[in-house]
Amino acid sequence: MSILGNRVQRIEDVRFLLGQGRYVANVAPPDAAAVVFARSSMAHAKLLAVELDQARRMPGVLAVVDAESLGANPAPGSSPIPRPDFLQRHLLATDRVRFVGQPIAAIVADTLSQAIDAAEAVVVDYEPLDAVIDPRRAGAHTTTLYDELRSNVLPAMPLAEAPIPDFSDCDVVLTMEISNSRMSAAPIEPRVAAAHWHADDTLTCWSSTQGPHATRSQLAVVAGLPDQSVRVIVPDLGGGFGAKSGPGLEECALGCLSRIVQRPVLWVESRTENLQAMCHGRAQYHTVTMGGRADGRITHYHLHNLADAGYTPTGAGFLPFLTGMVAQGCYDIGKVAYTFETVLTNTSTIGAFRGAGRPEAIATLERAVDLFAAEAGIDPVEVRRRNFIEPDSFPFATKTGSVYDSGRFAEGLRLACDIAGYEQLRSDQATRRESGSKKLLGIGVASFVEVTASTTSGPGTEYGAVTLLNDGSFRVDFGATAMGQGTETTVAMIAADGLGVGVEQITLRSGDTNTIPHSNITVGARTTQVLGPTMVDASKQMVEAAKSIAAQLLEAAEDDVVFDQGTGAFAVAGTPAISIDWPAIAAATEVPLATVGEFAQESPTYPSGANIAVVEVDAETGSVELLRLIAADDAGTIINPMLAEGQVHGGLGAGVAQALYEEIVYDVDGNLLTSNFVDYSILSAPEVPSFETTHYETPSPNNPLGAKGIGESGAIGSTAAVQNAVIDAIRHLGVKHLDMPMTPQKVWAAIANASAPAPTKAPSN
Repeated sequence: MSILGNRVQRIEDVRFLLGQGRYVANVAPPDAAAVVFARSSMAHAKLLAVELDQARRMPGVLAVVDAESLGANPAPGSSPIPRPDFLQRHLLATDRVRFVGQPIAAIVADTLSQAIDAAEAVVVDYEPLDAVIDPRRAGAHTTTLYDELRSNVLPAMPLAEAPIPDFSDCDVVLTMEISNSRMSAAPIEPRVAAAHWHADDTLTCWSSTQGPHATRSQLAVVAGLPDQSVRVIVPDLGGGFGAKSGPGLEECALGCLSRIVQRPVLWVESRTENLQAMCHGRAQYHTVTMGGRADGRITHYHLHNLADAGYTPTGAGFLPFLTGMVAQGCYDIGKVAYTFETVLTNTSTIGAFRGAGRPEAIATLERAVDLFAAEAGIDPVEVRRRNFIEPDSFPFATKTGSVYDSGRFAEGLRLACDIAGYEQLRSDQATRRESGSKKLLGIGVASFVEVTASTTSGPGTEYGAVTLLNDGSFRVDFGATAMGQGTETTVAMIAADGLGVGVEQITLRSGDTNTIPHSNITVGARTTQVLGPTMVDASKQMVEAAKSIAAQLLEAAEDDVVFDQGTGAFAVAGTPAISIDWPAIAAATEVPLATVGEFAQESPTYPSGANIAVVEVDAETGSVELLRLIAADDAGTIINPMLAEGQVHGGLGAGVAQALYEEIVYDVDGNLLTSNFVDYSILSAPEVPSFETTHYETPSPNNPLGAKGIGESGAIGSTAAVQNAVIDAIRHLGVKHLDMPMTPQKVWAAIANASAPAPTKAPSN
């Protein structure tokens, strides 16, 4: 009997619950010196002089270096970013600083406190320049971040653009601007790294990263070493969420610093540094036009995306493309266009964060659908039903170039409505309004589709191998990075299922470039659908390799040997009473059996689902309480429902956080106003109810397991659902839209400033 699809307990949790997790700061060499970076206090300025002598004389200081004395090559960029030579990422600032928090100098000292004191002694002479902070004004700003560009608008990137629709024949047309606020990934473990430059000119790095081999390649370029001379070890990871997809500039500098001081070095980022200098997410500003018929049929849609890149475009090359891939959402819209431009600002760079471009697309689309429904006087659930792509239309080619693999969009919304008791909620809402209650009930709906395992560099692959050990158990080597999503349990389940053994018979190994020959960055909810089939193949190969040995032991022809996946035993067909188990196979082999799986997923998959949020808004204070959040998710074939639920819960939390609480804020001079968890209102458990989740399966034809991604889905639709719920609660007061996060102050001001609404017909079904 297969264990796939069962609620197998997470095997990695025991060590975490017992405090036995091994993170970079735990495994770094004990004699590692501490590294601290002196950072820019200005958002935009020329560097006239950087005085390091006083810092060098401080107690315990081993080295203080600037860009010139570091001896490092610039960090490479990421495809498909347009990266002229003048946009190379120097690890330490050279002639100019471009955001508050940019590293200017690196200090290495015996202890962390000594390094911090020395960093305070670095004196920088600035010539201030105007700061470009608002992306909506960056293109027309008279000050440019890079003189060679002559503009803060990045060169256009290739995009197959459909013509912008003509909305003149639509019965209903709406145009609006919608902001997706800048956020921090805020991992529990901030960026941490250690490095040791050895006497033989090899480099060992311990990294909190989502891709050890990609990190190795970047560190090798910076250090001027071949890849094989650099070893990267990724132990346990305290959260990544996309923001740790690659090494930061600070981490890239550590190898050269270790070479300078001739001992290992360790850098542990503070929380303020993390909020200040780690890449941020979201920061897209949309202008949307939607049109259609009076009967609720949406026929025209145009989304223009103004993407904020921050001071250098590390993520701006791919995030707008991901937004475009799902811009059409779940709907069969006849005329769709997506356009975008990317601008530079004097802020920390924008990178991937849970959902990476897709939450932005769906948040805007689902707000527009709600507004369209209000203009047409039709219930928002009914408008969605009338526009869904039909189940028999798959594979479905969107107008923005995606090919959806499978889906049942109406089913997801039906399930969510049934769980929520949608009709009763609407009745309760009407009763409250009629009674004049100041506790306003809001119901928000969002349907979504997203893309997972998307790649711009060919088919999706991942390393996976199985080795039979002497005692008959197995070692499984895999390339994906585990960072809390239950990867170890998933890999063990798939391998154990194929080999006919229990998960306790599986030993796992990953996260070391010296033992794992290659890996891809673990992003985009790709692991189960790409690594999973690889492990299935490796397990099948192991069974086939063992059959010849079993045949010898059973004194039978190999073609007559059968494998019982339920018991993990080999026997001659027709005589199951005499069998050979894995320990017997292991004892009969001189060289351990080892197999490497092969699988390449040619196309991405498209999970989907629906969210319904129920909120209560206090009309007198503007405070918002999330009462319920319902999620119905289709992630194809589910390997472990418990893991899937956990991933959905995490994504829902991220969506709620963006809708109601979290936002990175700069003042007009580029100073970060949200530099700690007091000012940056990170979501915590008391702010959310117990989530109500369900799953339905529409298997993907793109991989043998039928799996789709699940790790980011919760963050795709929940943001829009919560935002729609808050506005639904106060729309009858004259409030049509509020940008996120919808804080009590913002909600209260909107209610106070709203004009009396014009009479509208009641929504119909």
